[in-house]
Amino acid sequence: MTVRVRFAPSPTGRLHVGNIRTGLINWLFARAQGGQFVLRIDDTDLERSTKEYEQGIETDLTWLGMVWDEKHSQSARFPLYREAMERLKAAGRLYPCYETGEELDRRRKVQLSRGQPPVYDRAALKLTEAERAALEAEGRRPHWRFRLEGKRVKWEDLARGACEVDTASMSDPVLIREDGAFLYTLPSVVDDIDMAITHVIRGEDHVTNTGAQIEIFEALGAKSPQFAHTTLLVGADGEGLSKRLGSLSIMDLREGGYEPLAIVSHLARIGTSDPLEPGESIEALAAAFTFGKMARHPGRYDQADLARLNAAVLHAMDYSQAQPRLANLGADLGELFWLAIRANLGLFSGASNWARVVGGTVEPLIAEEDRPVIAAALDLLPAELDGGSWSVLTNAVKERTGAKGKGLFMPLRRALTGLDHGPEMAMLLPLIGREKAARRLAGETA
Repeated sequence: MTVRVRFAPSPTGRLHVGNIRTGLINWLFARAQGGQFVLRIDDTDLERSTKEYEQGIETDLTWLGMVWDEKHSQSARFPLYREAMERLKAAGRLYPCYETGEELDRRRKVQLSRGQPPVYDRAALKLTEAERAALEAEGRRPHWRFRLEGKRVKWEDLARGACEVDTASMSDPVLIREDGAFLYTLPSVVDDIDMAITHVIRGEDHVTNTGAQIEIFEALGAKSPQFAHTTLLVGADGEGLSKRLGSLSIMDLREGGYEPLAIVSHLARIGTSDPLEPGESIEALAAAFTFGKMARHPGRYDQADLARLNAAVLHAMDYSQAQPRLANLGADLGELFWLAIRANLGLFSGASNWARVVGGTVEPLIAEEDRPVIAAALDLLPAELDGGSWSVLTNAVKERTGAKGKGLFMPLRRALTGLDHGPEMAMLLPLIGREKAARRLAGETA
């Protein structure tokens, strides 16, 4: 059996870290099993779905490395959904209901006031043909509910273990609205059957829905796929992410300078037994993926952890990978430059600042009390600069002035770079070059 999973985002907004994590777990599992990852665009809401958002989904997935094997759009598959609808009607499993939202809300309130569960009472099944005709003559149009069998539905969940849902305690789900629009459930089941999806991997907030969906699979004469319901993400404070999602879209993270490998490493490893460190690649993350590593508690999404992972990705990045991006920034000063600065980067864009320090113009910072140290450095600056020149220079200045430690190194760094922090000066000094170094030690902007 070839493993086939699907990720079904709706093109009504941007992908955010919550739904991309679900997509990523699907992708990792498929690749770990040598299977296939299907991208299914849930655009049945024709009014809210846009091509712009659909393109955004494709851009985000491609940027993260989550290449799909097939792509389908549900808006092109309505004939299949209508055929399934008619089959369910003919089998007596799909029935019309005429209650308005206000009427249903009043019934639920009455049930709750009596201590009863707010479950739909199937009043529509008791309507005669004449009563239905009268309601339609009033201008009412039916919504359609799937008649549950009211049984205990069991399955072995890859993430949660043995699961069971009693559909007798549930309302018959609405599959089709009054305007004829299909809600999510029926198209999803029909597509899972037609696309031979073997595993449905999603958040644990869908556990209760699974009982009804398994019954729909059975009513359509199909075997249901295996299910895995993973824990949801919470913020660093333990609260849900829903209120923060506007600032956690993949587009925002990309524009904020985060590396795709840092994002997928973060999302793949939070809430697991794996250390929160960057993977070598998204393929390496897939090779190590198992549901057995996933904890039963929610994964904590912490922006500080993402920032730390992002820095770690940059610190390990080879020059061959960095070079085209350095060139785009106008900051490609060679491999030695990259090796010198990468350990000081939090975001790749920071390379521009160090390119300015090395090859551009810097205003030296020289405090009055530091002038003896700086003057000695100018006088003792080696004629040729290489990897050992910084040690030679600082030892010579120390011997002449008696300065040592921070009192020696910090004045020199400030004079040569205009900053009090940064990469190792032993690597920076040869890159700056003797002419610029001498002018900066002389107090000139150079």
